[in-house]
Amino acid sequence: MTTTRKLGGRARKTVLLVHILSAAAWFGIDLALGILVVVALSTEDAGTAGVAIQAVDLFAITPMLGAAVVCMVSGAVLGVTSKYGLVKHWWVATKLVLNVGMALAIVFALRPAVAEAARIGERLAAGDPTAVLPPNLLGPVIAAPTLLLLAFFLSVFKPWGRVRRPAQPGEGRRRALVGAA
Repeated sequence: MTTTRKLGGRARKTVLLVHILSAAAWFGIDLALGILVVVALSTEDAGTAGVAIQAVDLFAITPMLGAAVVCMVSGAVLGVTSKYGLVKHWWVATKLVLNVGMALAIVFALRPAVAEAARIGERLAAGDPTAVLPPNLLGPVIAAPTLLLLAFFLSVFKPWGRVRRPAQPGEGRRRALVGAA
C-alpha cells in the first residue's frame, strides 16, 4: 500500500495559489497573444500588422513557457501530496497530459512559428510589399485558450472518477482462496 505525503495547510494553500496564478497568467498571455495575432491578420495597415506580430515574439513565448512549467510543477506537487494523485483520477491525468502537451507545443511548434512570423513582421513594418503573414497563426490562439478552459473545467467539476477502481476490502483474499481451491 502506498502512502501519500500530505502538505501542511499553509504549504498546500501556497502551492495551490501558485498553481492557480500560473494558470491564470498562462491564460492571460494566451488571450493577449490571440488579440495581437487577430490584429496582425485583420488590419489593412502593414506597419500595424508588423508591429503586432513582432510584439508576440517579444513577450509571448518565454513568459508563456514559464507559466506552463510553473503550472505543471505546482500541479504535480498538488497531485502527489493529495488524495487525487497524478494518475489516480482521469481528470488529473488529463490535465497533466494537456499541460505537458501544451508546454511541448510551445517549445517545438509555437516558438519557431512565432519567430518566423516576427521576421515577416519586420519586413511588413519596413514596408516590404511581398511580406505576407501566414494564416496558420490563428489556430494556436484558438486551441490554447480552449484547452486551458478545459483544464479549468476539469479542476472545478472533477469528472470521470478513478483511473482504476480500488479493490474492495477482502477481494484479494477471496481471489487467493478461489485460486487455491
